[in-house]
Amino acid sequence: QVQLVESGGGLVQAGGSLRLSCAVSGRTFSSYNMAWFRQAPGQEREFVASIKWSGDSTDYADSVKGRFTISRGNAKNTVYLQMNSLKPEDTALYYCAADQGLVPSRRSYRYDYWGQGTQVTVSS
Repeated sequence: QVQLVESGGGLVQAGGSLRLSCAVSGRTFSSYNMAWFRQAPGQEREFVASIKWSGDSTDYADSVKGRFTISRGNAKNTVYLQMNSLKPEDTALYYCAADQGLVPSRRSYRYDYWGQGTQVTVSS
């Protein structure tokens, strides 16, 4: 059984930064593609960023490209999301997800395991 636990969310002013972490239990972390999704109230869950199991390929939603960076520390079974230049529209519940496909996907249904989410609130 794989468990994902997010942390690092909080309240920040526009222009500020946060780093989210997602700790993954299990011995096969290095075989999982990892992704971050977010969901704002009344909206559908949307893709934010992904990183391939090998760590050599990343993908970002256009809305966060150049501001967010996804990375992974296989020795620590952790995936990170560094968020800079935050905007009020980044306010959402952020989830990490894991998948054992060949390549990461932007589709939430492709991911087998999910964390409980961590809230990010950006004030204007």
